[in-house]
Amino acid sequence: MNRRGPGLLGAMARTAVVAGTASAVSGRVQQRQQERFTEREMEQRAAAAPEPPVRQQAAAPAPDDLIKQLERLGELRKQGVLTDAEFAAQKNRLLAE
Repeated sequence: MNRRGPGLLGAMARTAVVAGTASAVSGRVQQRQQERFTEREMEQRAAAAPEPPVRQQAAAPAPDDLIKQLERLGELRKQGVLTDAEFAAQKNRLLAE
């Protein structure tokens, strides 16, 4: 008997591989579309969000209070709660007040 193809099991295996690949690709396409939709929705919400009310500047903190706040920021940075960039931003904010 002379065979001319992969036979029944080979054809079934090939069909399963093709179907699995198509399913995986389709799932990834749907995932990317959902991510894009979510990004656009977040951008639209951010654009539609009302402007936050402008805060009035508080009086400058007392020098002792400023030192305590700076020390607290330093402790948070040492503990790893704040990154160096976050520490610098908060320090600059306190010194600008």
